[in-house]
Amino acid sequence: MMPVTLHRLLTGVTATIRNPNVRLLPRPPLPYRHVHPHPSFPSSHPSLYLNHRLLSSAPAENPIPPNPLRTRTPLEKHFETWVQKLKPGFGPLEVNEALKAQSDADLALDIFRWTAQQRNYKHNHATYLTMIRILLDGRRYRHAETLVEEMKACGVIPDTFVLNMIIKAYSKLQVDDAMQVFREMGLYGCEPNSYTYGYIAKGLCEKGRVAQGLGFYKEMRGKGLVPSSSTYVIVICSLAMGPKYDDATEVVLDMLSNAMSPDLLTYKTLLEGLCRDGKGVEAFDLLEDFRRKDSMMNERTYKTLLNALHFVNGE
Repeated sequence: MMPVTLHRLLTGVTATIRNPNVRLLPRPPLPYRHVHPHPSFPSSHPSLYLNHRLLSSAPAENPIPPNPLRTRTPLEKHFETWVQKLKPGFGPLEVNEALKAQSDADLALDIFRWTAQQRNYKHNHATYLTMIRILLDGRRYRHAETLVEEMKACGVIPDTFVLNMIIKAYSKLQVDDAMQVFREMGLYGCEPNSYTYGYIAKGLCEKGRVAQGLGFYKEMRGKGLVPSSSTYVIVICSLAMGPKYDDATEVVLDMLSNAMSPDLLTYKTLLEGLCRDGKGVEAFDLLEDFRRKDSMMNERTYKTLLNALHFVNGE
């Protein structure tokens, strides 16, 4: 015999079919039940963290629930592998090593962010420095700048080395941003050094802003800071192509006085430029002066330059 409940249900459906004017009452909603996560799978589990980052840009309407049976991506697997290597109670030393082992800047940043959320852990100067270097190498300049602000907010003040790395990166692409960081160094209690000035001077010259680059060079020398060989070379060549031969010559002599020697191309840029502008006599005199003062100029370099000047002069 059919159970009473099932019999009533079927009878009601049959009556509705026979009489279409009869409307079914809406079914009451199912009672809400909060599902607690399994204790062995905490909310800070690395896969949940990475999934949240990967899906955070998805539309909010009609979200597709994650498929627990889907295959994890290589990025997720790699992330979880490294997070699992960080045993409970890990400190900045272990995190720093994990960050250095990453070849992907975004993955390193995921590890950096995840570890920062763990209980009883706080990033220190070393982990911030490593992460900033990774971001700069990966051209994530804005992320790097954000981390510098985070350092200050957390009481980890960036030093001159960290700020110089940011200035160096910006100087290659956005030299105005590099100059902004330079102006803010005093806020962190940092003093610009020869690398700071050199990065900006080179960046300005490479962007065609030679007068500003020369200004940073002179300010650096006024503080008794000695430029690197590469800074000297870029400033000299930029001035020579300006053409600002007097300034270029002065920088060459300054370079020689600091026991550094311009390379063949740098000498040729200056001396041949003089010849092309009708200052051949001055070019030959300068070559002899450079030869006397440059102890590293060998006979081959001298003859190469001499022949080049004769050729440019049409001799």
